[in-house]
Formats: sequence, structure tokens, C-alpha cells
Amino acid sequence: MPLPDVPAVETAVIEMTNTFRAQNRLGVVKASPALTRTARAYALYLAKSGAFSHTADNRDVGDRASSSGYQWCSIGENLALNLDSSGFETRDLARQTVEGWINSPAHKENMLGPDYTEIGVGVVQAPDKNPKFITVQVFGRPQSAKYTFQIANSAGVPVSYVFSGEPHDINPRMSVTHTACVPSALDFVKAGAKPVSARFEASDQTIYTLKGDAKSGIKVELSKRATLD
Repeated sequence: MPLPDVPAVETAVIEMTNTFRAQNRLGVVKASPALTRTARAYALYLAKSGAFSHTADNRDVGDRASSSGYQWCSIGENLALNLDSSGFETRDLARQTVEGWINSPAHKENMLGPDYTEIGVGVVQAPDKNPKFITVQVFGRPQSAKYTFQIANSAGVPVSYVFSGEPHDINPRMSVTHTACVPSALDFVKAGAKPVSARFEASDQTIYTLKGDAKSGIKVELSKRATLD
């Protein structure tokens, strides 16, 4: 019976994942050595232990990635188990695995994570009388790729705003720098005693300068910088 070329299966899973992301207008995820170590080690653990869950070793994917030296900002994991008494061709095993994830809402959500930039895939044959393979797919965005933006208050009055669901206040002539793993809504809600309504999707390397406006109470000017101090 045919058995797959395991490293080639890992490569094909990444290729097919990126094809699916491209079909959904998302950027490619690049292979990360640390995430590859994470995925392969956990696939081997699941194969040897006979367990099959995201916490079978009493850790989660974030713990495992950190142990492999990956400093992550956001992280996600997909698992697959494929068994067939007739065996597997290399591309067929990769295709079955990826299609299974695409047809599962939770796994599909990981595959289409818009903020993931890196990936690791591990495939291991598990003990069984029939060909049986465990596949672990790990997505990540490293700490080095955090989003950073700045708010500078030139409005002459304190301004209240909400970022990522948390309220903040910024006094006149002050600036605040935020970092986040994923972009979130940025809402300016009050300038002095006057309510305002200005909503943005926080954008990386953007400065939001607040200025007084006689009509609305606040005007927000956006500018870009290569690096925020």
C-alpha cells in the first residue's frame, strides 16, 4: 500500500493553505522554523500517546510555541487525523487534510485568520494496523509584528476614546502610543464636555492628531510615519 512522503505532505499543506487564503484575498503565511518545531513535536506526542486534543499534554498551543522559542502575538492551531486501509498518496493526504479543515467552521476560521503571517506544519504516522497520520498546523503572528499607532491631542481639551473595548482619556498637549496584536475599532466619544462621534479602524504606523473643531467639537487628522517614537 502507498505511504506518503511526509516532508512533502507538510509542504503541500502549506501550499494548499496559501491557495485557500489567496482565494479569500488574504496574504500568504510563511513557514516558521519555530512553529514547524512546535507542530512536529506535538504531532509526535499525539501519535505516541494515542490522545487527540488541543490540550492533550496539559498545555495549549501558546505554551508549546513559547517552549519552541516562538515569541507570539497571536496563535492558532488545527489538528487532523487521517486513516485509510488502502494507504495515502502524498498530495492526496495533504488534500484530504486541508479540505477537512475548510469544511469545519472553527478550523476554517484559523486558516482565514487575517492577521496570521507565519505557519508551521507537522505530520507524523501514528501506530495502527492501517496507515494513520496525525497533522498539526500552527498559525502565528510574532511579537515583532505588533501594530503600533499614536494619538496626539492638539484639541485644547481632554478627549475620551475607546480602543479595543477599553476607555481612555488623553489630556491636551499629550500623546499616547498603543500597540496591539490585531487592529481594532478606535472610537473618539467626547471632547471636553461635548460628545463626538468619530470611528476608525486603528491602523499600523498611523498618527491620529486631534484638533478642535467648532462644529463637531473635534477633528481627527491622520498621518503616516515609518517609525513611531
